[in-house]
Amino acid sequence: MKNIYKVLIAFIGVLAVSCNADAVDERPILDAVSTPEITAPTTGQNYVLDVEKAAQEVAKFKWSAAEYSTTVAVKYTLLIDKKGGDFKNAKTLQTTTNSITEVSVLARELNQVAIDLGGTPEVAAQYDVKITANVSGGVVQVSKGLISITVTPYVGKVPYDFVEWYLVGDATVAGWDNNKGNQILFRSATNSDEYTFTGFFKKGAFKTIQNLGSWIPMFGYGSETAMAYRGTDADADPPTFNIPADGYYKFTMDVEKKTYTLAPYAAGATAPTYSTVGIIGSATSKGWDASTPMVKSTFNAHVWTLGVTSLNDGEIKFRANDAWDVSWGGKTPFSGVSTGDNTPVSKSKYLIYFNDLDGSYLMIPNQ
Repeated sequence: MKNIYKVLIAFIGVLAVSCNADAVDERPILDAVSTPEITAPTTGQNYVLDVEKAAQEVAKFKWSAAEYSTTVAVKYTLLIDKKGGDFKNAKTLQTTTNSITEVSVLARELNQVAIDLGGTPEVAAQYDVKITANVSGGVVQVSKGLISITVTPYVGKVPYDFVEWYLVGDATVAGWDNNKGNQILFRSATNSDEYTFTGFFKKGAFKTIQNLGSWIPMFGYGSETAMAYRGTDADADPPTFNIPADGYYKFTMDVEKKTYTLAPYAAGATAPTYSTVGIIGSATSKGWDASTPMVKSTFNAHVWTLGVTSLNDGEIKFRANDAWDVSWGGKTPFSGVSTGDNTPVSKSKYLIYFNDLDGSYLMIPNQ
């Protein structure tokens, strides 16, 4: 009986294999019929990209549809490589599927691929563009022709993986408005979780917020050393940090450890005040010849800001009264405390903050 079962199972297996083989033989063979070709723009187009128009369409690419021997779902990939390249290291501009045979490319998208392919900001270079089609990754068709374009990229965004924190409350310059010139906290150069502000506070209360215009995330008083955190709208509103009298204080918080210190800063009352503070250096448009003035706070005579400002690759220092008697600078980009060194800068646009009480500076790339 066991032998009969074994024979029966073997027969069924042979029959199944035979049926599968027949099914494979009967499957239609997919052939490429017509290769897609780029129809617009024409070769030789010149694109000078503008950072102020980064989100605007800069070019529209169109191509003829790929044809296959049967109706299938087609994926198109628009590729770009440096002039004369073999497309082994090409970058993808856009992808589409099925009947979509045109795409709009934004200035920032074209700018990024040009930079990724080794382009130099503000220097024109030529690139080749072609279109490919495939079906589920196979039966690939590559345009026989390609177009060549010239692209002049702008300086891309400087990598900046930090977050900012601000003061809010009637003890601070903005009062309880969470989006009205709130005082920014200065970030440590060595610990990106540590933030400090040394300066004038009115008698009253305050908290800290991460996003202007929003009450979350927020830190408030938890205990004499610990902060209470509010991460969502559903979380309880934490108590305030309290300032007992008008004066100068130093507030420091660690957002990872959720700890803080708040203490009077006696030196603030006798610290010198300056009529001007500005930035100067090879990264500025005036070089080392003249300062670019910052704006003094009307709430705190030691806090200075400079709105969105274009800087080049180079260095800067902060100096008082357009002279070299008093100057500040740090070794680290973006943030730190003065060590007397020149502060390194990468080309970008920046929001700049400076505190002459303790030499703290903060430079936020802004594009």
